[in-house]
Amino acid sequence: MRHSAIYPGTFDPLTLGHYDLMERASGIFDRVIVAVAENSRKQTLFTVDERVDMARRATQKLSNVMVKSFSGLLIDFAQEQKIHVLVRGIRAFSDFEYEFQMALTNRKLAPGIETLFLMPKEAYSYISSSTVREVAERGGDLHGFVPASLVATIRRKCLGRL
Repeated sequence: MRHSAIYPGTFDPLTLGHYDLMERASGIFDRVIVAVAENSRKQTLFTVDERVDMARRATQKLSNVMVKSFSGLLIDFAQEQKIHVLVRGIRAFSDFEYEFQMALTNRKLAPGIETLFLMPKEAYSYISSSTVREVAERGGDLHGFVPASLVATIRRKCLGRL
């Protein structure tokens, strides 16, 4: 589908910055697949099923957004889904270097797949999943960092690992 996109990530956990990009991508494309990476190089706190569940709960009001997990190369998943656009978020210049390298690698492996970079709203540009985990582990208020529907789940998981 030419009017579809994939927004991939680990989403460990999903933040308001992630949600902002999901919402904005849903306004640009007819269909958006939030692709939750199963096996990334990152050591995740949440299982893939927990991350998929959180993404589904966060996006339930976005009728053209669906959530799926994937393993392996993102471009292989995109080709399986017949989608030619990847949406990637850039919070700061430091993100750009990594994302640019990944976009060029993906282009080399699959020339027909384009990468579209979006920046989150300024209010969310400093929020990262690792910051959310740290705040939660120390009992801090997660409102303003993650969708309200996920606060209890994230707090419970983070406090349970101490």
